[in-house]
Amino acid sequence: MNLYETLRHFADSWGLLALALVFLAIVLWAFRPGSKRAYRDQADIPFKYDPEDRNRE
Repeated sequence: MNLYETLRHFADSWGLLALALVFLAIVLWAFRPGSKRAYRDQADIPFKYDPEDRNRE
């Protein structure tokens, strides 16, 4: 069994499981309780700065 076949066998079995677990962890992190406010605040960043606002400092 050469290196290519060994790595391919690993990717087909354990690699797929590892990537599925990473994907699940990312999804759980994104939808964790309490993150809605943080994402809402980050989404409003482009609207907080108004270049035509003359009263700004």
